[in-house]
Parts: sequence; structure tokens; C-alpha cells
Amino acid sequence: MEEKILSTLEEGLRLREKLKELTPRIARAAHALIDCLKGGGKILICGNGGSAADSQHIAAELVGRFKRERKALPVIALSTDTSILTSIANDYSFDRVFSRQVEALGRPGDLLIMISTSGNSANLLQAAMAAREDGLGTLAFLGRDGGELAGKVDLSIIVPSSDTARIQEGHTVIYHIICGLVEEAFAK
Repeated sequence: MEEKILSTLEEGLRLREKLKELTPRIARAAHALIDCLKGGGKILICGNGGSAADSQHIAAELVGRFKRERKALPVIALSTDTSILTSIANDYSFDRVFSRQVEALGRPGDLLIMISTSGNSANLLQAAMAAREDGLGTLAFLGRDGGELAGKVDLSIIVPSSDTARIQEGHTVIYHIICGLVEEAFAK
């Protein structure tokens, strides 16, 4: 058991080293969030499963606070309202649960962030199309080869792993860095 633990920790350390190569993309993503918010826009975030939880985590860090005192920022996780999710899934399809919310809440100048380990979730692809049609910027946190979503967004950050757990760990590191940079831009 201890050998497996050490092996997993070593794998995580190797991945963190690889994340350094994403520094320019992480900086671009942080600038996209800052520019959106300073321009009066809001950020919408979505994902499925663990990525839905990550969406809520990012929203909590930016609406509440990450490390420093600053004004609350307009960030909405689209995975939190079960009545909206289930009514859209029932009346349309699960593929529309995020795109319908983007249509309702998104405005030109806003930013849609999508989180997916595969990049192939139909509901995220639909959300990306809705965002493009409505004039929102798009950013995706992805894994593996980025999937179909990588080619449908303004900026993608692809964690170089095929292991779902490692991809999610990479996403957490990256979005914590971005939250820190955004907070710094708005701190008192």
C-alpha cells in the first residue's frame, strides 16, 4: 500500500513539473478573467461530475474570497440549480443544461469557462456554441488531447495526462493560480 501511495505522489509531482509548460496559457487565462471582470462582465462556469464541483469551487473563491480582502466578483456556477438543470434536461435534453443557461444569463463581454477531463461532453460543446453565438469569450480547462472542445474555444488549457484524477489535480492547481492572480488585480 505504501508503495502505491508513493507512486501516486511521484506521478503528481511529475505532472506539476509538466504544468510549468502551460505558464503562458495560464497567464492568458488570468488576463481573460481580469479583463472580463474589469470590463463589467461576469463569468459563467460549467462542468460535469467532479468538474461541476470545480465550477462551484472557482465561483466560491471569486464571489467570496481566495486569500485577500476585495470586492465580490460576479461569477456563477451553472451546475448548482437543480430545478433549472432538471427542467432543462426533462424538457429539452441533458445536452442543453448549460447552453440554455448561457442563453439566459450570458451577454457579450461575459466569459464562459468549461471544465472537462475529456473535452467531449455534449452539453459543454452545446454551451460553447451558445457562448459563441451570444458573443461570450470562452475558456476550457481540459485533459488528454483536449477533445472536440479544444477546437471550439478561444483558449484551452490542456493538462498533459490521460489519468482523470491527475487531470483534475492539475486543474485545481491551475485555477488556484488564476484565482490568486484575479484576486490580486482586485485587492484593496
